[in-house]
Amino acid sequence: MQRYFINQVVQSVGEKISVLKDQEHHMLKVMRMNIEESCEVVDENEQLYIAKITQLSPFELRIEEHKEQQVELPIDVTIFVGLSKGDKLETIVQKATELGVHTIVPVEMKRNMVKWTKDKSQKKIERLQKIAQEAAEQSHRLHVPKVLDLMTLKESVVLAKQSTKALVAFEEVAKEGEAAVFVQTLTSLQKGDSIAFYFGPEGGFDLQEIEYLNSQEVHSCALGPRILRAETAPMYALAAVSYHFELLKG
Repeated sequence: MQRYFINQVVQSVGEKISVLKDQEHHMLKVMRMNIEESCEVVDENEQLYIAKITQLSPFELRIEEHKEQQVELPIDVTIFVGLSKGDKLETIVQKATELGVHTIVPVEMKRNMVKWTKDKSQKKIERLQKIAQEAAEQSHRLHVPKVLDLMTLKESVVLAKQSTKALVAFEEVAKEGEAAVFVQTLTSLQKGDSIAFYFGPEGGFDLQEIEYLNSQEVHSCALGPRILRAETAPMYALAAVSYHFELLKG
């Protein structure tokens, strides 16, 4: 069943609700839905409901049922990512959303392959936020990850420090065969905690950036023995978090 996120709080079963024009278009023109057909809607409180089309013009949905569902990771994961060429950042946002990320933060780094102007940054964030919502609907999540505005490294650390733990994936640590920090960090976390991950751009981190992050209690870790691409590393980390908290612990 198709899922949509609505910009309102549902008060009760039987309530009539409206949707955005592009959602209405998707239901009627793409999904070919008609009167009496149903879809899933998630309101601003991240509550899931079954809604039925009650009329087409003007378009209207009615809440039929409230449903309980647990699909979100038991810890909030924020990823801080460098800027990469082409559509790699879009891929990171899409796949990270499918894997359960909570927040995504683009970060200015010395080896970023691209630079964003102020106007370009706003358009990019709007595009990435749309991708996050579409991926959240497709993967049947209850939470749409927030894509924050581009930050400097120092600005990002202020946010990272709000998490229970913070790590930076550093390839030089992986080359040395270090495997303990990531595992120990996940083991130390409990349901309701949060973790921040830093991932570099295609050119990797500058050593001064790593030193600065380490000085701010963002600890270097390895993601296995292999060197991962910029768009692969966040997926590895999120999959590991999912395994540890959702599969291993049941």
